[in-house]
Amino acid sequence: MKDVKDLIYMYALANAFEYNGKAQLQAIIGKMIADNPGVRDKLKEIVPEIKNIVKEVNSWSAAKQKKELEKFGVVKKDTKIREEKKEGELPDLPNAEKGKVVMRLAPYPSGPLHIGNARMVILNDEYVKKYRGKLILFFDDTIGSEEKMILPEAYEMIEESLKWLGVKWHQVMYKSDRMETCYKYAEEILKRDAAYVCTCSETLLRNNRRTGVECPCRNNTIDVNLKFWKMMLTGEIKEREAAVRLKTDMHYPNPAFRDRVLLRVAEREHPRVGRKYRVWPMLEFSWAIDDYLLGITHILRGKQLVIEDMMEEFIWQAFGWQKKSEFVHHGMLIMEGAKISKTESRKKIAAGELSGWDDPRTWSMQSFEKRGIQPGAVRKFILDLGMSMADVAMPLEIFYAENRKIIDAEANRYFAVFDPLEISVKMKTKTKKKIESVEAKLHPDFPKRGNRKIPVNLEKIFVNAEDFKKFHGKEIGLMNLFDVKLKKDAEFVGSEVKMDVQKIHWVSEPNIPIKLIMPDGSVKLGIGEPDLAKVRNGAIVQLVRVGFARVGKINKDIVLYYAHK
Repeated sequence: MKDVKDLIYMYALANAFEYNGKAQLQAIIGKMIADNPGVRDKLKEIVPEIKNIVKEVNSWSAAKQKKELEKFGVVKKDTKIREEKKEGELPDLPNAEKGKVVMRLAPYPSGPLHIGNARMVILNDEYVKKYRGKLILFFDDTIGSEEKMILPEAYEMIEESLKWLGVKWHQVMYKSDRMETCYKYAEEILKRDAAYVCTCSETLLRNNRRTGVECPCRNNTIDVNLKFWKMMLTGEIKEREAAVRLKTDMHYPNPAFRDRVLLRVAEREHPRVGRKYRVWPMLEFSWAIDDYLLGITHILRGKQLVIEDMMEEFIWQAFGWQKKSEFVHHGMLIMEGAKISKTESRKKIAAGELSGWDDPRTWSMQSFEKRGIQPGAVRKFILDLGMSMADVAMPLEIFYAENRKIIDAEANRYFAVFDPLEISVKMKTKTKKKIESVEAKLHPDFPKRGNRKIPVNLEKIFVNAEDFKKFHGKEIGLMNLFDVKLKKDAEFVGSEVKMDVQKIHWVSEPNIPIKLIMPDGSVKLGIGEPDLAKVRNGAIVQLVRVGFARVGKINKDIVLYYAHK
């Protein structure tokens, strides 16, 4: 563990040295994993240690940080302390000029944006703002596979998600409105003999690409290819009977790059244009055309999509176009414990297994809003990751920590007990004062916010069954009330809650029934103090010793959506 601690100190100090004395937890984790893949398996074990070391390093002066870093041989004694960099600042874009940057968001409208899409969205938005450029919201609504369906309501949900995240775009465009332009250049690339119409079976094509064998269709004349192309457009060639393929190199080392499909027949109805078009472009072809024609200066995508860069450049060369766009990449982000798939979510919603796109299991921006996750937390989390090329598996706790920083001051405190177990408290005879209620601060850090009144019925006090089992027979403090020896007939110990005893939350009578929706979709039924009924719909509260939640009132029922600890 000592070696691991030294490693953490080195990365924390290096990160702090670069960013004006403030090391960033996520950046350190990403760098450690990138340089030391074995760390990934120990991540859960060492994250608490990383947190402690980051806190310690950030408390040091710049001079001490530099001195400690010198011990690792990372900096020399005569190295000047770097100038201040803003927290979360992104690296400069290559060949970017203020006022001339044009970027695009390209969501596929199969559902709302989820946490996996947020990185692409926020990074594009931040760069456009940094360079005072232009951002195009370009719905990539071409008809894809049968699994990947366009949902008519997704267009609006995506715009809602973007607005919630604070993303500002300057123009909205749709691929389904660009089909005539796409057809024009499809015919042109066939005339240049840089592509061909292939009528071979999928099985034959798959084997040919794997073995590097050219199919007979590759030698079609331009006239034959144009004839087949028109037959695709008119419906004489049906779905799966032909596709337009780009002539790359059938001996290219990566078989995936060999004669990839540019356009194919898809006869399903489109939610915006109906059955007006039956030939649809693949992503690489449509973007190669539009990125060039619209003057997109920088294309930001995950490093796993580098083959799409190659395709765009190959197509530009086929048209004799000079490259205008810069490709910028980042690594893959995996949120540990989050299963994200729009296709699976759509199926489960249709089957009634999920309540809708705001169900917490979709990990959509709509579900985040419902749970009380703040857009500022999403943005801060993404920006702290930056443009690292490392693939990072990030614990959800790191993400939730950013949200906690924002909502902690806002959230008033309340008691709620789930899996309640009833106890009674018998006061000592010499204690004459009758207790009917106690007061507690709405927020311990903001006393001016006021108090709440919690009813007390000594014959019926409810505690969590797990607390009862864990602390049975021991002296505990009923928070804001008094100390007892915890039993079914609890023994009163003293009217002051001692500092050194375990404290637990409780609810007495009267109380209100509440329902807590958890991130995994499970439901916890419980009871809460009456003042919870006064909380406005949509407010964020902290259920003491349970966690943060957002209040949703359905008729008179109190439903809370759990955010995190």
